[in-house]
Amino acid sequence: MAKWSTKLLPLLLLVAAVAAQQEELSSSDYQRTLQLRQLSAKFFSHFQNITLQDLMPDNARLRIPSAQDLKCLAELKAVTEGLSSGNIWAMRMLDAWGSLPSGLLYGNYRDLGNYDECVKIDHALSSSQQLRGKYCFASLPVAKALGMSSIPYNVKIAVCFPSSCTGTHMNILINQLIQRLLNVEFSGQLVKDTSCKTAEREPLDGWAIFTIVILAILGTALVLATLYDYFLCSNQNEMPALVKVFSARVNSRALFRIVDSKTNPNVIDCLHGIRCLSLMWVVFGHDYIMAGRSPNVNTVNIFQWLQQPFTQLIVHGFFSVDSFFFLSGMLVCMIALRIIHKQRGKMNVPLMYLHRYLRLTPMLALLILVCLKLQPHLGDGPLWGILKFDNYSSCERTWFWTLLYVQNYATSEICIGHSWYLAVDMQLYILSPIFLFALYKWGKKAAAGIFLFMLLLSACLFSEMVIKKYSMNIINKSTPANSQIKIYFATHTHAAPWLVGFLFGYFLHLNRGKSFKLNRISVWLGWLLSLALLMASLFALYPFSQSNGPTLTNLGDAFYMTLTRIAWPLGLCWVVFACMHGYGGLANSFLSSPMWQPLSKLSYCAYIWHIFVTESNWGRMRTNSYFSDYDLMLRFWADFGFTVLMAYLMYNLVEAPFGSLEGLLLPSGRPRSPPIAPVEAKVAVSDSVDSAPPLEPKLPAPVEIGENGKQ
Repeated sequence: MAKWSTKLLPLLLLVAAVAAQQEELSSSDYQRTLQLRQLSAKFFSHFQNITLQDLMPDNARLRIPSAQDLKCLAELKAVTEGLSSGNIWAMRMLDAWGSLPSGLLYGNYRDLGNYDECVKIDHALSSSQQLRGKYCFASLPVAKALGMSSIPYNVKIAVCFPSSCTGTHMNILINQLIQRLLNVEFSGQLVKDTSCKTAEREPLDGWAIFTIVILAILGTALVLATLYDYFLCSNQNEMPALVKVFSARVNSRALFRIVDSKTNPNVIDCLHGIRCLSLMWVVFGHDYIMAGRSPNVNTVNIFQWLQQPFTQLIVHGFFSVDSFFFLSGMLVCMIALRIIHKQRGKMNVPLMYLHRYLRLTPMLALLILVCLKLQPHLGDGPLWGILKFDNYSSCERTWFWTLLYVQNYATSEICIGHSWYLAVDMQLYILSPIFLFALYKWGKKAAAGIFLFMLLLSACLFSEMVIKKYSMNIINKSTPANSQIKIYFATHTHAAPWLVGFLFGYFLHLNRGKSFKLNRISVWLGWLLSLALLMASLFALYPFSQSNGPTLTNLGDAFYMTLTRIAWPLGLCWVVFACMHGYGGLANSFLSSPMWQPLSKLSYCAYIWHIFVTESNWGRMRTNSYFSDYDLMLRFWADFGFTVLMAYLMYNLVEAPFGSLEGLLLPSGRPRSPPIAPVEAKVAVSDSVDSAPPLEPKLPAPVEIGENGKQ
C-alpha cells in the first residue's frame, strides 16, 4: 500500500488510543478550562488597549521594534477599535476564531473555527494599507491545565489575526492570555507560522507553468484527435497513426473491450478481480489513515475500534500490495518464458528494461510535477496542505531518485510516498532475467534454487527484525521510528510474494494446456488450506490487539512478518489455480466477472493518482468529522469514484498515448493498443505485443542461452 504514508497508520491510531485513556480530573480545573469557550472574546477584551510591550517578549523589549512589529500593532489596534465601533469586518475576525471544542473529554481536540470567514477579511485602513485576515492554529496546553498527562498533544484551536502579525506575535499574545486564564506556565510555541494561511497565493513559477503547458498540449492533442476520429474518419483502418495515438475514442474502445477466455485460452479472468479488489483495499486503507489524522469529534472511539475484528483488515492492509507483487511475479514469468521458448532462448534484455521504464515513468513524472507545483493552487481550506500523506517539498531534492526507481534505498525523504511500490517492483523486474534464463536452462533445478533464495531473503528479514527490533505492527509500542523505511520499503521484504508468484507462474507455464482432475475432497482441502493461510495472515495478531490481551514479543512479531510474506501469496496460488481449472465456484464467478476488466486496465493510473484525489478531498474539510466504519465507507466510495474518473482521464491523456507512441518508436514500428495497468500485471497471457507489454517479442540483437535444462 502507498507507503502506508509517511505517517504510519499504526502510529496514528496508537496516539489516538493513548489519548482515549481516562484520568480523574478536578471540577475546578475543568471549570477553569471552560473559560476558553469564549477565547476570541476574552482575547480582544484583554488586549483592548494593546501596546508595544504586549507584543514583544520580556527579553526583547530592549531592542528597537521592527516595521513588522509596528504594523501588527497598528492593525490589532484597528481591530479592537473596529469591535468597539461595531464594524462588521472586525466582528468577522472575532467570529472566525475557534473555541474550546465541545466533547473535549470524548476526544474532540480541535476546533477549526471558520476558515473562509477569516481569510476573506479585506478591509482598507487607508489608501495604501489593507488589513487582511490570517488563519492559524493555536496549540493550547489544556491537558497540562487539567493534569491529564495521558493526552499526548494539545488542543488545537483556530485563531484569526491581521496578516501582518507573525506566528511569534500570536504566540506572545496568546501565551499571556492562557497564563492568565489557566494559571499555567507554558514556554512552548503555541502558534507556528507553518499552520497559518491567508487568501494570498504564491504566483506560479516556471515549473508550474511548464506543467500546465504540458497538460494543455496533451489535452489539445486528445480533443483534436478525438474530434477528427469522430467526425472525419469513416474507416478506422485508414486512420492516421497519430490520431490513433491520441484519440480518446480509440483508446476507450480498447479500455472497455471485454476479452472472453473462451475465445482466448491465454486469458486468466480471475486476475482482473484480484487486482481490482486489491486496488480498492489500498484506497480504503488510505481513507482510514486520513480519518485517523483528521479532526474527529469522537477520537476516544478509535480505541474501541482498534479492538474489533474488522480492524484487522485495515491495519494489515499491506497484504493488498503483496497481492500486486504476487501477480507481478507470476505474469512476468509466464509471459517471458513463453516468449523465450518461442524464440529459442533469445530475449533482448536492454530493450525489455527500456520498455518497462517508458511505460511507468511518464505518468510518475507528471504526478511529481502536479503534486509539487499545481496541487497547492488547486484548493484551500484549514487542512489543505496539512492533512496529506507526503511532504512534497522533498521532491525538490529527491525527485531524481524517484525517476530512477531507487528511492526506497537512496533517501529517507521519498518524494511520492506510494512510489516505493514502483521502486521495489522495478528492482525485482530488473533481476527477473537472471531467474528467467536460469529456469530456461536448468528448469526445475533452477526453480529449487529460486525457492532457496526466497527462504534466504526471508531469513534476512527475520534476523533484521529480531536484531534491530523493527516492527510494523500497531500493537508494538516500542517500534523504532525508521521501521517503515528499513523494513516496509525494502525490496527483500516484498521479494517473497513476488518470488512465490514467479514460481507459481513457472508451474503454470509447465502445465499450460493441461487439465487437472481433482476429486471433491482435494478441492475442499485446497480451499480450506488457502482460506486458512489468508485468514491467519489477517487475524493472527487479533488477540494481541485487545486491551487485556497478551503482549506480542519481538520474536513473535518477526515470525509473523516473515511467515505471512509467504503464506499470503501461497493462499492466492490456490485461488488462481482453482479459478483457472473450474474449481472456483462462486469465487470464480465473482473474480472473473467481465465488469472487472475495464477497471483492471485502469489500475496503474488509479494507483498512481488515488493519493492525489484522497488528499484533495480530505484537505477541503471545514468541520470536524465523525469516526466510524460506516462514515468511512461513504467516504471511500466518494474517493474511489473520483479516483476512477481521474484514472480514466489520465489513461486517455498520458498512459494510452505514450504506450502507443512507444509502439511507433520501438522496433515494432506500429502503434500498440493501450497498455493494461498495472504494467507488470497483464492478464491476457499471450505472445502478442498487445497483451505482454513488459516484454517485447520482436527483439533485435537477442541474447542466446542454451536449452539443456528446457522442460
